[in-house]
Amino acid sequence: MNTFLAKLRNNEVALGQMVMDLFSPGIAPMLAACGLDFVIYDMEHGRCDIRLVSEMIASCRGTGITPLVRASDLEAAPLSRLLDVGAMGVMVPRIETRAQAERVVAELKYAPQGKRGVALGFAHDMYQAQGATYFPKANAETAVIVLVETALAFENLEEIISVPGVDCAWLGHYDLTTSMGIPAQFDHPRFIEAKNRLSQVCANYNVAAGFLPPNPAAAQDWIHAGYRAISLNSDVGVYMDALRTFRQAVLA
Repeated sequence: MNTFLAKLRNNEVALGQMVMDLFSPGIAPMLAACGLDFVIYDMEHGRCDIRLVSEMIASCRGTGITPLVRASDLEAAPLSRLLDVGAMGVMVPRIETRAQAERVVAELKYAPQGKRGVALGFAHDMYQAQGATYFPKANAETAVIVLVETALAFENLEEIISVPGVDCAWLGHYDLTTSMGIPAQFDHPRFIEAKNRLSQVCANYNVAAGFLPPNPAAAQDWIHAGYRAISLNSDVGVYMDALRTFRQAVLA
């Protein structure tokens, strides 16, 4: 079961974490023990290749954690390879046009909704090849996440989010502010406007808005703004923040 999608479709908040460096098979069980719903293994900025990500996805089995993967880019063809090794959804960076969003959906969905290549009896179907009923079930359980992180993407925001099959539009804050000429100015009125606009457009099309806030107060703020897919910082951010806090308490 794709817990990530189930929560979003029920208008609930799904909580998870972006893993960028600490690629250990213990991460997924730890996230599950902490009550999280999903993990995103980062292949864009993180030190992760297809072999490593397949091992990380296997470590999610039986935990209840939904394994998602951030692809390196739209040209990391075929995107469906990430699904074939067991991912239950794919996040694709730098989506700027409707045509790109349509391509993402097509690559991640079986016909007639898309053009995903068919190879059955492997990791994605737990090595149990099924009949024709498998394809619509797989399509329904595959999360499509588009990263909107440029000024051009926000010019085409409605066209992107209205593409059938898009489940979540994730705001990439560093890239977006850099593209807007206000790098890392997350309190800038233009960034705040983009934040609120994404939430509103997503609500209009029953698509979830996603974000990676750095701390609990920020997470509550983004949830209040209508964001329902939330990464609790990243593995590196949470670990280093906790270690700094621990060290300061020891030395106090």
